[in-house]
Amino acid sequence: MTLLKWSHECIVGVEAMDDQHGILMDTLNEVRISLVHGTDRSAICLQLEHLIEFTQMHFECEERLLQQHGFPAFNEHETAHKHLLAKLYAALEQLNHDDFVHFSSLLEFLPAWYLEHVEQLDRPYGVWLNERGVY
Repeated sequence: MTLLKWSHECIVGVEAMDDQHGILMDTLNEVRISLVHGTDRSAICLQLEHLIEFTQMHFECEERLLQQHGFPAFNEHETAHKHLLAKLYAALEQLNHDDFVHFSSLLEFLPAWYLEHVEQLDRPYGVWLNERGVY
């Protein structure tokens, strides 16, 4: 398993969002390490709940910032947030209630959604906000 590592591609150029993305990356890595090491299901559920809670807070901060500055792709961004949170809640629901869980799919999903979201959706708003003096 390869852990997520902070790189240039992770930087959006807005300090508060970059700081939160770093925390999200660390939290994702903790969940993935627990999955690989066979940590018991209840502990993984707690970690996933923590990830969801922080992700939700981050998305709210991000949406507030984008809405405040009139980001043109705000609705698309908000929709992507809702979709990602729904996937995380579905993974948690499955962990809480299903006897058989494909941990490998969760291991692949977590870093993929993070990298895709930051690189494809967040970086464009960083450039846009920087052009308006928001760093």
